[in-house]
Amino acid sequence: MSWYGFFKVPFRQFVKHGYKATITGAENIPRTGGVILASNHVSSADTFLTPALIDRQVTLPVKAEAFRRDQGLVWGVIGWFLKAVGMVPLDRTGGRAALDGLGPVIEALKEGRVVGIYPEGTRSPDGRLYQGRTGVARLALSTGAPVVPVGILDAKITGKKLGIPWVERPRIVVGKPLDFSAWKGMEEDRAVGRWVTDEVMAAIQQLTGQTYVQAYASSVKSGSMDAAEADRRVRERPGGGPAPQAPPTASA
Repeated sequence: MSWYGFFKVPFRQFVKHGYKATITGAENIPRTGGVILASNHVSSADTFLTPALIDRQVTLPVKAEAFRRDQGLVWGVIGWFLKAVGMVPLDRTGGRAALDGLGPVIEALKEGRVVGIYPEGTRSPDGRLYQGRTGVARLALSTGAPVVPVGILDAKITGKKLGIPWVERPRIVVGKPLDFSAWKGMEEDRAVGRWVTDEVMAAIQQLTGQTYVQAYASSVKSGSMDAAEADRRVRERPGGGPAPQAPPTASA
């Protein structure tokens, strides 16, 4: 048994019987091959709820700093654990470095693994769904892997029990896979990247019913955008424009 399997057994029992979490639509996750699980992000519990409830191993990109071994014993243990259970480092500094930092995640998909990501980039500050960052499109367009939308509901931390952050009856809803393979190789096209990202976020919104805000959650959390401006950016759904033209070779 792998370290991932070793730790998953107690986590799954805890999530199912402690939190009384449920999942529907798990059959929509392909049984083999690289898969991108794209989810809304409402709680710190999100990172283990979905992995605990699905059969396939889930690889999560984790900030690269957590893998450093030169930050003392505690961080050394954390770095060992993350590597042991198959997590991969992600550069979150932004810009070109962040795009290049997707390399380990792309490799995981090419190896046929399931990768879980949160396109919003950070937890929602108010429970609404915010604009997705285009990293999810870059992963899909670089690899051809299907994107499976995941909606997480009722996962707000309600307090603690025995020192453990507690969630009451969270629900995971898994949607049908989205196939963007016709646009494979167009990850450098900004218009295609934004369209793919908006389609993914729209699919997530259909599962959760969240109000959509056309702004980055990080802007609200940092204070660079006030609540009033965020309210003015509420939209019926992400994107909605026509699909961009696929390259001729895609259907050849």
